[in-house]
Amino acid sequence: MTFDAVLFDLDGTLVGPTQDIATVYERAFERVGVERFAEPPELWAVLDGPPDPADQVGYLGAGFARLAAQHGRRDVDPLALAEAFVEGIDNTQVTLHSGAERALSAARAAGATAVLTNGPEARQADKVGAVDLDSRVDTVVYAGDMARRKPHAAPFEATLSALDVAPDRALYVGDSLGYDVAGAHNAGLTAAYLDDGDGPAPYRPEHVLESLADLPPLLE
Repeated sequence: MTFDAVLFDLDGTLVGPTQDIATVYERAFERVGVERFAEPPELWAVLDGPPDPADQVGYLGAGFARLAAQHGRRDVDPLALAEAFVEGIDNTQVTLHSGAERALSAARAAGATAVLTNGPEARQADKVGAVDLDSRVDTVVYAGDMARRKPHAAPFEATLSALDVAPDRALYVGDSLGYDVAGAHNAGLTAAYLDDGDGPAPYRPEHVLESLADLPPLLE
């Protein structure tokens, strides 16, 4: 099947961070003025599901609260630590994933292109600008500033409206089953899942990609 538009997720699909997160973690404790406990992998392990695009501090704060309980650190303010961590993140320190250049070129050759991200413009625009994505696609939609984010259909519908493309003529490429594949299907798009190794079950994306290098042949 040929497509009139290809839409991409941003984080984990097109771009990844280059900043040393271990340093961000350490400096969060320094900013709050408490002795560090645990290590970043321990924080990742206690986070509950995927990040909340609308509440980074609350999401990380819950993780820090679990860690504090595990280490008997009742003297720590988990939300203060989370806020210090978020403040230490430089959203301009990102790079395009391997294969992204070719994937974007193939998508442009196929038709209209867009980036649809669940984050707000205040945070995500720095990433988009850092790798010059705004000049590589026809439109960028920040669902984090909308009333409903992925996996709701509304962000996809808004993106397709901007491109003037019907849902059944569009492909969405993303690395999240619960947000990208589910959202694409809710809005009537074909889904290409960038597999993280866990496999697509229980969802049924029409295409499973091992990397972005698999996208150009799909569009030919």
